[in-house]
Amino acid sequence: VAVGVLIAPDGRFLLTSRPAGKVYAGYWEFPGGKVEAGESIEEALRRELIEEIGITIAGAHPWRTQVVDYPHALVRLHFCKVYDWRGELHMHEGQAHAWERLPVQVRPVLPGTVPVLAWFAQEQGFEGPTHADGG
Repeated sequence: VAVGVLIAPDGRFLLTSRPAGKVYAGYWEFPGGKVEAGESIEEALRRELIEEIGITIAGAHPWRTQVVDYPHALVRLHFCKVYDWRGELHMHEGQAHAWERLPVQVRPVLPGTVPVLAWFAQEQGFEGPTHADGG
């Protein structure tokens, strides 16, 4: 799975809620989606962000990879930082979005998102819980 960690110039990052009808509906995560056969991580991320939130990224900066064992699937998440994009956010799947800082205020946070918040905390020297659920 290609995951976009969109970071605004003021340091806030974008989280979106999972749409109704999907596993973990209502949970908050970084946007992205499945890598199709023959796609690179950046190609998949570019396609998914156009489809999901209506923006076109200028580039993706590979950051970290995390394997998460969800009850429904074992997922390899490829997190990429994105600093430059064009277009206005438009939630094509009816999801909500929020620009957040640590500690994030939206809840619940998808389990695969929790490590990313910890990585942000390490980079920023942030001490304390990284999200409202106390993690």
